[in-house]
Amino acid sequence: MTGATIKGVLLDIGGVVYVGSEALPGAVDAVRRLQRAGLALRYLTNTTRTPCRGVLARLRGFGLEADEDELFMPAIAARQRLEAEGLRPHLLIHPALAEDFEGLRVGRGRGEAVVVGDAAEGFTYQALNSCFRKLQAGAAFLALAKNRSFQDSDGALSLDVGAFVSALEYASGRQALVLGKPSPDFFLAAVKSLGCAPDEAVMIGDDAEADVGGAMAAGLEGVLVKTGKYRDGDERHLDPPPSAVTEDLAAAADWLLARRGA
Repeated sequence: MTGATIKGVLLDIGGVVYVGSEALPGAVDAVRRLQRAGLALRYLTNTTRTPCRGVLARLRGFGLEADEDELFMPAIAARQRLEAEGLRPHLLIHPALAEDFEGLRVGRGRGEAVVVGDAAEGFTYQALNSCFRKLQAGAAFLALAKNRSFQDSDGALSLDVGAFVSALEYASGRQALVLGKPSPDFFLAAVKSLGCAPDEAVMIGDDAEADVGGAMAAGLEGVLVKTGKYRDGDERHLDPPPSAVTEDLAAAADWLLARRGA
């Protein structure tokens, strides 16, 4: 631990606040306790199967107040980058995510960008080969995330977008720009919106590599919770180790509030 006073919390949501359509025990109350303690909070998610509107609706359905400017998602970051650079997107994404890319203001003649998210059954040879050919022709390469796996609705881990991004990287000899976790820029943008320094913020997540390791590499503290996609011993793969490992979000809130009190 750095010893700095924690002023802000970056919170992973899938596997930490909820799994599927159900809030995890004590999670909603934990979020409210952090907010009542005066901690600024941002919700971070690497999901690329649900649009911004759907994520906000789910959080609000659990009784949490959440505004669009408090939510950080790879699709939002990708849209901002495409508009800033005037790039036309070639999308390989889940159909549900398409609404987050509607009405893009892009310039003519500024080139293309291959944008890859978790397309699920859309990861066909034809779709991947189309992306490969675009990359060969010079298109920019944006990956909404590069996670290895995610916790599926049946409770088991399923293959995530990272394997397909890596396949395109290997075939094209190009390196994707990763816009979600564990990209340092993703964490730092969220921290900047909180108005605090990286060492004054903590990331709470269930993914040792993308959530905790990524955040700590960006200068934040990281708390790993043993819910969601966590598997026994995940913390042993991190160097340096997490700031804390807790049973769930409620215990993470206890740890953080006790530390602030101390």
